[in-house]
Amino acid sequence: MNRSIIKTIEDLSLNAWPSHQIQIYDGWLLRFSYFYTHRTNSVEQIGLSTIPIDDKIEYCQQIYRKWGTPAIFKISPMVDRIFDRELERRDYAIEHTTQVMVMDLEGFHSSAPRPDGLLLEQSIPRRWIEGLFELKGTTNAMHRKIVPSMYRAIPMDTIAASIWQNGKIVATGLGILDREYIGLYAIHVHPEFRGRGYAFGLCSAILSAGRKKGARKSYLQVVAGNRPAENLYRRIGFQPLYTYWFRVLPLF
Repeated sequence: MNRSIIKTIEDLSLNAWPSHQIQIYDGWLLRFSYFYTHRTNSVEQIGLSTIPIDDKIEYCQQIYRKWGTPAIFKISPMVDRIFDRELERRDYAIEHTTQVMVMDLEGFHSSAPRPDGLLLEQSIPRRWIEGLFELKGTTNAMHRKIVPSMYRAIPMDTIAASIWQNGKIVATGLGILDREYIGLYAIHVHPEFRGRGYAFGLCSAILSAGRKKGARKSYLQVVAGNRPAENLYRRIGFQPLYTYWFRVLPLF
Protein backbone atom coordinates (compact mmCIF):
# COMPACT_ATOMS: atom_id res chain seq x y z
CA MET A 1 0.00 0.00 0.00
CA ASN A 2 1.55 3.30 -1.15
CA ARG A 3 1.29 5.64 1.85
CA SER A 4 2.43 8.59 -0.25
CA ILE A 5 -0.54 8.21 -2.62
CA ILE A 6 -2.91 7.70 0.30
CA LYS A 7 -1.62 10.86 2.00
CA THR A 8 -2.09 12.79 -1.24
CA ILE A 9 -5.68 11.65 -1.65
CA GLU A 10 -6.44 12.38 1.99
CA ASP A 11 -5.15 15.92 1.42
CA LEU A 12 -7.16 16.27 -1.78
CA SER A 13 -10.36 15.17 -0.07
CA LEU A 14 -9.84 17.78 2.66
CA ASN A 15 -9.47 20.48 0.02
CA ALA A 16 -12.46 19.17 -1.90
CA TRP A 17 -15.02 19.29 0.88
CA PRO A 18 -14.56 22.19 3.35
CA SER A 19 -16.35 22.16 6.68
CA HIS A 20 -18.49 24.99 8.00
CA GLN A 21 -16.04 25.44 10.89
CA ILE A 22 -12.54 24.06 11.49
CA GLN A 23 -10.44 24.15 14.65
CA ILE A 24 -6.75 23.20 14.62
CA TYR A 25 -5.64 21.39 17.75
CA ASP A 26 -2.11 19.98 18.10
CA GLY A 27 -1.92 18.38 14.66
CA TRP A 28 -5.62 17.49 14.56
CA LEU A 29 -8.41 19.14 12.60
CA LEU A 30 -11.76 19.34 14.39
CA ARG A 31 -14.33 19.75 11.63
CA PHE A 32 -17.93 20.84 12.20
CA SER A 33 -20.88 21.29 9.82
CA TYR A 34 -23.99 20.71 11.94
CA PHE A 35 -23.66 16.95 11.33
CA TYR A 36 -24.31 17.22 7.58
CA THR A 37 -21.88 14.37 6.84
CA HIS A 38 -19.41 12.34 8.90
CA ARG A 39 -16.52 13.65 6.80
CA THR A 40 -17.26 17.28 7.60
CA ASN A 41 -18.02 16.61 11.29
CA SER A 42 -15.03 14.63 12.45
CA VAL A 43 -11.48 14.80 13.72
CA GLU A 44 -8.72 14.22 11.17
CA GLN A 45 -5.08 13.75 12.11
CA ILE A 46 -2.79 15.72 9.81
CA GLY A 47 0.33 16.39 11.92
CA LEU A 48 2.44 15.36 14.87
CA SER A 49 0.90 15.31 18.35
CA THR A 50 2.59 16.64 21.49
CA ILE A 51 -0.32 16.56 23.96
CA PRO A 52 -1.14 13.22 25.68
CA ILE A 53 -3.77 11.25 23.77
CA ASP A 54 -6.11 10.94 26.77
CA ASP A 55 -6.20 14.73 27.11
CA LYS A 56 -6.76 15.21 23.39
CA ILE A 57 -9.65 12.75 23.17
CA GLU A 58 -11.33 14.32 26.19
CA TYR A 59 -10.89 17.79 24.69
CA CYS A 60 -12.45 16.69 21.39
CA GLN A 61 -15.38 15.09 23.19
CA GLN A 62 -16.01 18.33 25.06
CA ILE A 63 -15.89 20.40 21.88
CA TYR A 64 -18.31 18.17 19.97
CA ARG A 65 -20.60 17.98 23.01
CA LYS A 66 -20.63 21.79 22.97
CA TRP A 67 -21.49 21.70 19.27
CA GLY A 68 -24.31 19.25 20.00
CA THR A 69 -23.04 16.41 17.82
CA PRO A 70 -21.39 13.03 18.50
CA ALA A 71 -17.61 12.91 18.77
CA ILE A 72 -16.33 11.35 15.53
CA PHE A 73 -12.80 10.38 14.51
CA LYS A 74 -11.78 9.44 10.98
CA ILE A 75 -9.58 6.34 10.85
CA SER A 76 -7.56 6.05 7.65
CA PRO A 77 -4.38 4.03 6.96
CA MET A 78 -2.48 7.16 7.99
CA VAL A 79 -3.75 6.78 11.58
CA ASP A 80 -1.96 4.44 14.00
CA ARG A 81 -4.06 1.33 14.65
CA ILE A 82 -3.24 1.67 18.35
CA PHE A 83 -5.38 4.81 18.33
CA ASP A 84 -8.25 2.94 16.68
CA ARG A 85 -8.09 0.26 19.36
CA GLU A 86 -8.06 2.95 22.05
CA LEU A 87 -11.29 4.40 20.68
CA GLU A 88 -12.80 0.92 20.56
CA ARG A 89 -11.89 0.49 24.23
CA ARG A 90 -13.77 3.72 24.92
CA ASP A 91 -16.92 2.30 23.25
CA TYR A 92 -16.59 4.21 20.00
CA ALA A 93 -18.51 2.32 17.30
CA ILE A 94 -17.51 1.95 13.64
CA GLU A 95 -19.75 3.77 11.15
CA HIS A 96 -19.61 4.61 7.44
CA THR A 97 -16.79 2.36 6.30
CA THR A 98 -15.72 3.81 2.95
CA GLN A 99 -13.76 2.44 0.00
CA VAL A 100 -11.42 4.82 -1.84
CA MET A 101 -10.97 3.92 -5.50
CA VAL A 102 -8.53 5.31 -8.05
CA MET A 103 -7.81 5.16 -11.75
CA ASP A 104 -5.20 6.38 -14.20
CA LEU A 105 -6.74 8.56 -16.90
CA GLU A 106 -3.90 7.94 -19.36
CA GLY A 107 -5.80 5.19 -21.12
CA PHE A 108 -9.31 6.43 -20.37
CA HIS A 109 -11.53 6.74 -23.43
CA SER A 110 -15.21 7.05 -22.70
CA SER A 111 -17.51 4.87 -24.77
CA ALA A 112 -20.59 6.10 -22.92
CA PRO A 113 -23.10 8.06 -25.01
CA ARG A 114 -23.72 11.60 -23.81
CA PRO A 115 -27.03 11.51 -21.87
CA ASP A 116 -29.81 13.71 -23.18
CA GLY A 117 -30.18 16.80 -21.02
CA LEU A 118 -26.58 16.72 -19.73
CA LEU A 119 -25.19 20.08 -18.61
CA LEU A 120 -21.57 20.72 -17.53
CA GLU A 121 -20.72 23.96 -15.71
CA GLN A 122 -17.44 25.29 -14.34
CA SER A 123 -19.09 26.82 -11.28
CA ILE A 124 -21.54 25.30 -8.80
CA PRO A 125 -24.80 27.22 -9.26
CA ARG A 126 -27.48 27.39 -6.62
CA ARG A 127 -29.90 25.43 -8.83
CA TRP A 128 -27.40 22.51 -8.89
CA ILE A 129 -27.26 22.51 -5.08
CA GLU A 130 -31.06 22.70 -4.83
CA GLY A 131 -31.29 19.78 -7.26
CA LEU A 132 -28.87 17.79 -5.10
CA PHE A 133 -30.96 18.55 -2.01
CA GLU A 134 -34.03 17.19 -3.77
CA LEU A 135 -32.24 14.02 -4.88
CA LYS A 136 -30.90 13.38 -1.37
CA GLY A 137 -34.13 14.36 0.37
CA THR A 138 -32.37 17.07 2.39
CA THR A 139 -34.99 18.87 4.46
CA ASN A 140 -32.96 20.00 7.50
CA ALA A 141 -33.25 23.80 7.54
CA MET A 142 -29.72 24.34 8.92
CA HIS A 143 -28.20 22.08 6.27
CA ARG A 144 -30.05 23.87 3.49
CA LYS A 145 -28.68 27.14 4.90
CA ILE A 146 -24.99 26.28 5.39
CA VAL A 147 -24.25 23.68 2.71
CA PRO A 148 -24.38 26.17 -0.20
CA SER A 149 -21.64 28.18 1.51
CA MET A 150 -19.57 24.98 1.90
CA TYR A 151 -19.78 24.33 -1.83
CA ARG A 152 -18.87 27.95 -2.56
CA ALA A 153 -15.83 27.58 -0.27
CA ILE A 154 -14.28 24.80 -2.39
CA PRO A 155 -10.94 26.40 -3.34
CA MET A 156 -10.32 24.28 -6.46
CA ASP A 157 -11.67 24.31 -10.00
CA THR A 158 -14.90 22.35 -10.33
CA ILE A 159 -17.06 20.69 -12.96
CA ALA A 160 -20.71 20.57 -11.91
CA ALA A 161 -22.68 18.04 -13.97
CA SER A 162 -26.43 17.66 -14.08
CA ILE A 163 -29.01 15.89 -16.20
CA TRP A 164 -32.28 17.70 -16.77
CA GLN A 165 -35.61 16.16 -17.68
CA ASN A 166 -38.86 18.13 -17.93
CA GLY A 167 -37.27 21.20 -16.37
CA LYS A 168 -35.90 19.37 -13.30
CA ILE A 169 -32.53 17.98 -12.29
CA VAL A 170 -32.74 14.19 -12.15
CA ALA A 171 -29.04 13.41 -11.72
CA THR A 172 -25.95 15.18 -10.39
CA GLY A 173 -22.19 14.75 -10.33
CA LEU A 174 -19.27 16.93 -9.30
CA GLY A 175 -15.65 16.87 -10.40
CA ILE A 176 -13.05 18.68 -8.28
CA LEU A 177 -9.64 19.33 -9.83
CA ASP A 178 -6.58 19.43 -7.60
CA ARG A 179 -2.98 18.94 -8.74
CA GLU A 180 -3.05 16.10 -11.31
CA TYR A 181 -6.24 14.54 -9.93
CA ILE A 182 -9.95 14.93 -10.49
CA GLY A 183 -12.14 13.69 -7.67
CA LEU A 184 -15.68 12.47 -8.31
CA TYR A 185 -18.31 13.56 -5.80
CA ALA A 186 -22.08 13.87 -5.39
CA ILE A 187 -23.07 11.19 -7.92
CA HIS A 188 -26.83 10.86 -7.45
CA VAL A 189 -29.62 9.73 -9.76
CA HIS A 190 -33.34 10.00 -9.02
CA PRO A 191 -34.78 6.50 -8.41
CA GLU A 192 -37.22 6.85 -11.30
CA PHE A 193 -34.34 7.47 -13.72
CA ARG A 194 -31.97 4.73 -12.65
CA GLY A 195 -31.04 1.98 -15.08
CA ARG A 196 -30.65 4.40 -17.98
CA GLY A 197 -26.87 4.78 -17.81
CA TYR A 198 -27.07 8.26 -16.32
CA ALA A 199 -24.46 7.66 -13.59
CA PHE A 200 -22.04 6.11 -16.09
CA GLY A 201 -22.63 8.99 -18.49
CA LEU A 202 -22.16 11.63 -15.77
CA CYS A 203 -18.91 10.12 -14.52
CA SER A 204 -17.54 9.67 -18.03
CA ALA A 205 -18.40 13.25 -19.01
CA ILE A 206 -16.74 14.66 -15.88
CA LEU A 207 -13.61 12.56 -16.37
CA SER A 208 -13.36 13.56 -20.04
CA ALA A 209 -13.72 17.23 -19.12
CA GLY A 210 -11.14 16.79 -16.38
CA ARG A 211 -8.64 15.30 -18.81
CA LYS A 212 -9.04 18.33 -21.05
CA LYS A 213 -8.16 20.48 -18.05
CA GLY A 214 -4.99 18.51 -17.35
CA ALA A 215 -6.08 15.79 -14.92
CA ARG A 216 -4.08 12.58 -15.25
CA LYS A 217 -5.60 10.57 -12.42
CA SER A 218 -8.91 10.27 -10.60
CA TYR A 219 -10.25 9.14 -7.25
CA LEU A 220 -13.62 8.68 -5.59
CA GLN A 221 -15.11 7.44 -2.34
CA VAL A 222 -17.96 4.95 -2.06
CA VAL A 223 -19.63 3.52 1.03
CA ALA A 224 -18.48 -0.07 1.50
CA GLY A 225 -21.19 -2.58 0.60
CA ASN A 226 -22.82 -0.36 -2.04
CA ARG A 227 -22.43 -3.06 -4.68
CA PRO A 228 -24.23 -1.27 -7.55
CA ALA A 229 -21.98 1.79 -7.14
CA GLU A 230 -18.81 -0.29 -6.75
CA ASN A 231 -19.67 -2.28 -9.88
CA LEU A 232 -20.35 0.91 -11.81
CA TYR A 233 -17.01 2.42 -10.86
CA ARG A 234 -15.15 -0.78 -11.70
CA ARG A 235 -16.77 -0.76 -15.15
CA ILE A 236 -15.47 2.75 -15.67
CA GLY A 237 -11.98 1.62 -14.67
CA PHE A 238 -11.59 2.44 -10.96
CA GLN A 239 -9.81 0.05 -8.62
CA PRO A 240 -9.85 -0.08 -4.78
CA LEU A 241 -6.86 1.54 -3.06
CA TYR A 242 -7.72 1.72 0.64
CA THR A 243 -10.50 1.80 3.19
CA TYR A 244 -11.28 4.25 5.97
CA TRP A 245 -14.00 4.40 8.60
CA PHE A 246 -15.29 6.58 11.41
CA ARG A 247 -15.28 5.88 15.12
CA VAL A 248 -18.35 7.47 16.72
CA LEU A 249 -19.26 8.11 20.35
CA PRO A 250 -23.02 8.77 20.45
CA LEU A 251 -24.53 11.56 22.50
CA PHE A 252 -26.41 10.40 25.57
